Amino acid sequence: MSAAMEQALSEGVIAIATAAGEAIMTVYRDGFSVQTKDDASPLTQADLAANRVIVDGLARLTPDIPVLSEESAQVPWETRRAWTRYWLVDPLDGTREFIKRNGEFSVNIALVDAGVAVFGVIQAPVDGRVWHAWRDGLAMRREGGRDIGLRVRAPASRPLRVAASRSHRGERTEALLARMGDVEVLAQGSSLKFCRIADGELDLYPRFGPTSEWDTAAGQCILEAAGGQLLAAGDGQAFRYNQRETLLNGDFIALGDPALPWRSWL
Repeated sequence: MSAAMEQALSEGVIAIATAAGEAIMTVYRDGFSVQTKDDASPLTQADLAANRVIVDGLARLTPDIPVLSEESAQVPWETRRAWTRYWLVDPLDGTREFIKRNGEFSVNIALVDAGVAVFGVIQAPVDGRVWHAWRDGLAMRREGGRDIGLRVRAPASRPLRVAASRSHRGERTEALLARMGDVEVLAQGSSLKFCRIADGELDLYPRFGPTSEWDTAAGQCILEAAGGQLLAAGDGQAFRYNQRETLLNGDFIALGDPALPWRSWL
């Protein structure tokens, strides 16, 4: 894809993510009810409104590229295993944070090609900031109408600044933090954790327990473009997508400085 085509696609997807964020904020301001999905996770009108905006927008922008979204993820494995390129979407990442009204939720859109997240956009509905990156390009944060280049904090220095989930933090995370020594723990919801590492504000984010592929793809692309890594805790390999029937991820650690001795902490 040429640079001009990449730029045009970037602007189109950023516009879609921003429109989805605006739809989310309309519900956020006006009030909402909460439903429970089959997996016991919460669902609001904002999830559904953002999903419609994104799925419809991507269908117009790239009609030849299929979309896999959290809110429309009933595509059978027999179908999607044949996909070489597709959009992977979480229309409202951090629904629990949305319900708590703490502002820590995001819109996630990633383009996956041959199992690799090659383009990612994360939009923060509350303040309108957008993080975006092509895998082989620069990670950027769009703020106040201009793009700012991003770089992780490397080499990291003590105290290490560690992102911890507000809604998913258990005993294994606490044990890891104890083994790491001098750390400063900052609670943060949704994929904004990846963005803060890419911004150089945090050093790492360990996650034990299930996440789904739409939770990590856009953040992984942005983090890697900023010089960081997202690695499976078991084998240390970078995440790949649409490789199995399940859409669940295993445990992982996201790093700003790839030289951190993360294996010894596990």
